[in-house]
Amino acid sequence: MDWTRILTNVAGEAFAPATAAYALAAIGLNVHFGMTGLLNFGQAGFVLLGAYSYAITAIAGWPFWASVLAAIASAVVFGIILGIPTLKLRGDYLSIVTIAAAEIVRIVSRSTSLTELTGGNSGLSGGDGFKKSFEALCPFPDGSTTIWLWTYPNCTSGSWWLRVAAWSAVAVGCLLVWRWMRSPWGRVLKGVREDEDAVRALGKNVYGYKMQALVLGGIGGAIAGIFYTLPTAVQADSMGRTMTFNIWTILLLGGAATVFGPVLGSVLMWTVFMLVKSVLRDLDLSFISSTQSEAFSWMLVGLTLMLLVIFRPQGILGDKKELSIDVR
Repeated sequence: MDWTRILTNVAGEAFAPATAAYALAAIGLNVHFGMTGLLNFGQAGFVLLGAYSYAITAIAGWPFWASVLAAIASAVVFGIILGIPTLKLRGDYLSIVTIAAAEIVRIVSRSTSLTELTGGNSGLSGGDGFKKSFEALCPFPDGSTTIWLWTYPNCTSGSWWLRVAAWSAVAVGCLLVWRWMRSPWGRVLKGVREDEDAVRALGKNVYGYKMQALVLGGIGGAIAGIFYTLPTAVQADSMGRTMTFNIWTILLLGGAATVFGPVLGSVLMWTVFMLVKSVLRDLDLSFISSTQSEAFSWMLVGLTLMLLVIFRPQGILGDKKELSIDVR
C-alpha cells in the first residue's frame, strides 16, 4: 500500500475547492439553523441556483463580478419566494417544504425544455465557457506550480487560483458570522431560535428576522455553488438531496452555532472520506469492487451522522447548552 500517495491525496482534499464550497454552504446553513433555528433541508437548492445563475450569465459574456451578483440575486429571489409561504411553519414541516422546493428547482433545471439554457440532463461543461471570466482574473502566470507534495495548474480548473479564491471566500464567511453573532441582530436571531414567542412579545418582527436569515444563508449557498462547479461542470443531479444531507453532516460534525464548526466539519468529512476510499481501493479486496468501496465510504458518512446526533448533537466545537437539536 502506497501510504505516501494516500496521505498526499487525503491532505490535498483538506484544501480542495469542493471542500471549501461545502464549508461555505454549511456556513450558510449555520445562519439558518445554528443562529436562527430554521430546519432548512433545501440548501442544495440555493447552491444549484447560484451555480446555474453564475454559469449562464458567464457564458452570455457577463464579467465575473456581474455573474457573482446574478448568483446572489437568484438566492435572494429564491429565499423570498421560499420564505413567504414557509417561514410560519415550524420544525419538521419547514424541513419537508424546503427539501421539496429544492427538488423542484433541481428537476426544473434539468428539464428538456430548458436544454438551450441549462444544458438539460448533461448540464454545462467547461467547454461552454463559463470558467473563462474567472480564469481571466488569475494573478498567477500560466503553467503549474508545485508546493511541497502538491502540483496543480496555476489558473485553469482545480487550480491554485481557485483554491485561494474559494478559501478566501470561506474566511470572509467566517468573519461575517463571527461579527453577526456578536451584533444585536445576531442576538435577536438567537432569541428567535430559543423562543420566538418571547421575542415576538418584545415587539420584534420574528417573520422579518427569519426572512433575513434565510436570504443571507442562501447567499452563502449560492456562492458555494460557484466554487463547487468551477473545477468540474454544472450538473443538476450533483446538487440534489445528497448534497443537502452532506451539508447537514458537516454542520453537525463541526458544531452548529459556532464560527469555525462548518469549516472543521467540511475538512474532517472529506479527508476521512478520501482516506477510507483510498485505503479500500489499495487493499484490492476481492469481495468489494471500487464502486462498492465508494458506496461503503458513504455508508460510514451516514453512520457518523447517526452517532453524532445520538452521542454529540452539538458537534466537535459546539456547546450543548448553546444549542439543542430539538429545535421546534
